[in-house]
Amino acid sequence: MKDDHSASTTGDALLLALAALANPHRLRIVAALHGGGRIYVSALARELGISRPLLHLHLARLQEAGLVASRLELSTDGKALNYFEISDFDIVLTPAAVAAAAATLSPPRSEP
Repeated sequence: MKDDHSASTTGDALLLALAALANPHRLRIVAALHGGGRIYVSALARELGISRPLLHLHLARLQEAGLVASRLELSTDGKALNYFEISDFDIVLTPAAVAAAAATLSPPRSEP
């Protein structure tokens, strides 16, 4: 999935992005990354006041939706630091954009 969400986003991608944003922790993560640029996980966890394991779960959901990106880097002392930053996205929610996205949804899976 590309990082640029826009009016031409598919229905499946729109659902994924909206589901990823439908959580107060994840909204705070996006806000922190937007305001502070790239940051490593431990520092972001301290800033937000949540545990690193919980933060990793939320970051994985945001990354799956293409809303954040990560990069593993080595510090000068050889420690691995996982940096996250916001991806450029623009989600347009108008009736026309929703209708266009809905037209591209994958067919529903049949129930067993």
